[in-house]
Amino acid sequence: MHRMRPIIAPCALIAALGMAGFAGGGGQKVQIRPAAPVRNKAHPNAIRTDVTLVLVPVIVTDKTNRPYTGLEAQNFRIFDEGVEQQIASFSREDAPGSVGIVFDASSSMRRKIDESRAAIVTFLRNTMPQDEFFMIRFNENPQTLCGFTSDPRDIEQLLPQIEPDGWTALLDAIYLGLNGMKQAHNTRKALLVLSDGEDNSSRYSASEIKNLLRESDVRIFAISVLEKSGLLEKLAEESGGQAYVVRRLDQLPEVGNRISEALHSEYVLGFDPTPAHNDGKYRKLKIKLTPPPGSPRLYLSWRRGYYSPGR
Repeated sequence: MHRMRPIIAPCALIAALGMAGFAGGGGQKVQIRPAAPVRNKAHPNAIRTDVTLVLVPVIVTDKTNRPYTGLEAQNFRIFDEGVEQQIASFSREDAPGSVGIVFDASSSMRRKIDESRAAIVTFLRNTMPQDEFFMIRFNENPQTLCGFTSDPRDIEQLLPQIEPDGWTALLDAIYLGLNGMKQAHNTRKALLVLSDGEDNSSRYSASEIKNLLRESDVRIFAISVLEKSGLLEKLAEESGGQAYVVRRLDQLPEVGNRISEALHSEYVLGFDPTPAHNDGKYRKLKIKLTPPPGSPRLYLSWRRGYYSPGR
């Protein structure tokens, strides 16, 4: 079911408004949503409407960070607070997504800006027709340059205008991105964060952003330029996204392509929590993989937990 959404201002108007939306409210309260009606396998014409299905997107990649396809439900095991759950639904989705691009424009990016722009262009040119995007640039002052648009060219034409200057308010920029994602039209949501360093200017703390991520259904895909960012790695892991460390600037466009592939190649596992929990508490998830014989070494990314109903 789709909710009514407020009209989003065009890119030019959003850029003029600047930080107007930065003081908005917190993240969404529901992280993993109630399921659509689920069909009973034993009685295909019967529909269960009294369950809440926890849906967990899982990305599986090989050592080159390319998505690995061809897996089935029996290859996965899922644990809720250490208790194994029966997989009630399984799919491999290539659905459109809503992506917020969070672009570091602090002064330390001055010698890396051209390749960083190229990474975003590569990402945008490998997206699906129904994908949508918004754009945030940040130094010590995060700013929304463009509200949601389905035309990647709206974002591309803004990139040459970004000039590096100032400090790095990375956490504030992620907060602004999570807030902006409330206007997304697609159920698949992600922030693509490109930065070259740790935070040195934010008002928000890492723990506050971590809590907002837990309450949202937004994943973080992070590109750390030349310098490893422990902060971005932790946030990406918590959200079920991925973090990339680029050691050479000429690798940036290819990483943009890898992230586009990952966003559109994921498995979705669904389970009906047993025993049922309605206490509103945060519950930790673990996914294990039993790959088919002859498979290469595989790596998993999944959301680390969810809030049970009642929160």
